[in-house]
Amino acid sequence: MTNKESTFARPVYIVDGLRSPMLKARGRPGPFSASDLALQVCRALLAKLPFSPEQIEEVITGCMMPSPDEANISRVIALRAGCGKSVPAFTVQRNCASGLQALDNAAQDIAMGRYDLIMAGGAEAMSHAPLLYNRRMVEWFAALNSAKTLGAKLAVFAKLSPVNVLAPVIALLRGLSDPIAGLSMGQTAEKVAYRFNISREQMDAFALESHKQLANAIDNGYLANEITALYDTAGKVYTSDDGLRRETTMEKLAELKPFFDKPFGLVTAGNSSQVTDGAAFLILASADAVKRYNLPVLGKVVDVAWAALDPAEMGLGPAYVGAKILKQNQLSLNDIDYWEINEAFAAQVLGCVAAWEDADYCRQHFGWDTPVGKLDMSRLNVDGGAVAIGHPVGASGARVTLHLLNVLKRKNAKRGVATLCIGGGQGGAMLVENVEGVE
Repeated sequence: MTNKESTFARPVYIVDGLRSPMLKARGRPGPFSASDLALQVCRALLAKLPFSPEQIEEVITGCMMPSPDEANISRVIALRAGCGKSVPAFTVQRNCASGLQALDNAAQDIAMGRYDLIMAGGAEAMSHAPLLYNRRMVEWFAALNSAKTLGAKLAVFAKLSPVNVLAPVIALLRGLSDPIAGLSMGQTAEKVAYRFNISREQMDAFALESHKQLANAIDNGYLANEITALYDTAGKVYTSDDGLRRETTMEKLAELKPFFDKPFGLVTAGNSSQVTDGAAFLILASADAVKRYNLPVLGKVVDVAWAALDPAEMGLGPAYVGAKILKQNQLSLNDIDYWEINEAFAAQVLGCVAAWEDADYCRQHFGWDTPVGKLDMSRLNVDGGAVAIGHPVGASGARVTLHLLNVLKRKNAKRGVATLCIGGGQGGAMLVENVEGVE
């Protein structure tokens, strides 16, 4: 098939992009807040390009867990990056696809003619996710605040118990659970594995390949043009993704116990994405801005699609939205040269691939008369994915899009789709093309 014209009224180009190294959370807050991560990435990105930060017309950031000092974190980032007080900025939240949502909003604003030059992406410091007071403790503080006399305050203190103090709400775990389905994200991956009969061995083999592919990409310098170093206040430099496990083997992965459905489940820490801190940003531009500033062109945004499904099987979101974006653009599975499917869980990516091959599933859920098709796995996540790299939820949508564009350039390929599953039962996808300049 050949694709139809872009759904955008004006062409939308991606000029350039950078990301931070993805830093694995290691049981305590990492060295950078979300805005710190974003700031270093944005400053390095802006320094590469022939315009001043003040000429950026809008900044959009995906972030799920900004700190209390980062309200509307996108505005904080824009001001700290030197974009100036007159540049508007806003923050978006769509769980795991928040970074992709930021790119979608930017593309829409350029397409409709509102702006010509936008910086968009995402940032997340998952290691900084807070501990929250539980309901009992909140009510205790409310009672203390209402007590007016010393006697009344002492009476409130007498009711303080270890149960109140020692049972905080862990925001990260709460955020990675679905309130409607009553399942953690890992449990939804177990359901996907069960539906498509995906074995533990298949998941572990996929995870091992993710680490091998990332190691190969690092060793061959494939990531050098998309990662900028981070510097902490102690002078330490971070230059590469530190969740990579070069030494892992199928035997080591097999030793890990189920994490989300104990003791009988299949999903482990080894075949799941890592809890990670990181940021990724891209510059999007109209044709006018590309010409005005004589900008390079990394690629063109052709279309964006969103889909929704049962939250209990949220990991199948890329299968739903992948089928949707193909249909919208009159494309077949084989018309896409490379795919980036965010590896929230090995089971989830394998489930999406299986869903596309299942004629009954495609007919029932996608409205296709035939299977979507059999995906050539050599064209999927060719340099590894979130199992090895990590999944800072606000940033991953921008990261997979940036990397896909670089893969298309490296492979001299034309067309790619970046897609993610989304907690709550959704999927997001962006169709991009490798172009040399404005058309």
